Amino acid sequence: MATLRAGAPRSALASGKRGLQNGLKSRTRTVILFMDAISIREIPPSRIAWTPIGQPACVPIIGSHDKRVLSGVLNIVTGTWLPYVSLTFNQGHFQELLCQVRAFWRGWHIVLFVDKASAHKAPRSQALAAALAIELRWLPTACPELNVMDCLWRHVRDDVLANEPTPTLDLTVRTAIDHLDALSPSERLVQAGVFADHFWLINVRNALLSE
Repeated sequence: MATLRAGAPRSALASGKRGLQNGLKSRTRTVILFMDAISIREIPPSRIAWTPIGQPACVPIIGSHDKRVLSGVLNIVTGTWLPYVSLTFNQGHFQELLCQVRAFWRGWHIVLFVDKASAHKAPRSQALAAALAIELRWLPTACPELNVMDCLWRHVRDDVLANEPTPTLDLTVRTAIDHLDALSPSERLVQAGVFADHFWLINVRNALLSE
């Protein structure tokens, strides 16, 4: 499969998608999962906002550089999701998340799409995934549009976290999790782009739904 980077020709992207789909339609009792993470800081992301004429928008600026890493795993068939919060995100955290994924989807064949971050590619991470019978599939570099969890995070940043004062970092993280928890499974899938006609795994998802 071709390695894809920014500016890769669309023909290479199509070839990469086909490689990532290999063998998935014929699977039985299989869950297709996507994992991605966002960093949440005490300075919220800024977006366009309305203010009274002549009054500037108030954007909190504080000296703290504290952060939390909110990771999420999404099932593209059922819309169920699994959150994981950590102060940083290294291979140890990824390995703990792998254990939680196996416990959450106990008894299923698991295919987990992840990017090529060093925590994911670490030999110990790959060995643990194999021991847990979790098949890791590597998303191409610089193609975030292929990761539905990244699409879901975009809605969280724009609709929940943007332009908001941040009383405490942990409260902000809790607000983000509560927002996704409050969505129905179908609403999560809509925001993740799974129901779009151009979703690149639509045929695989339809095959799993027809089992």
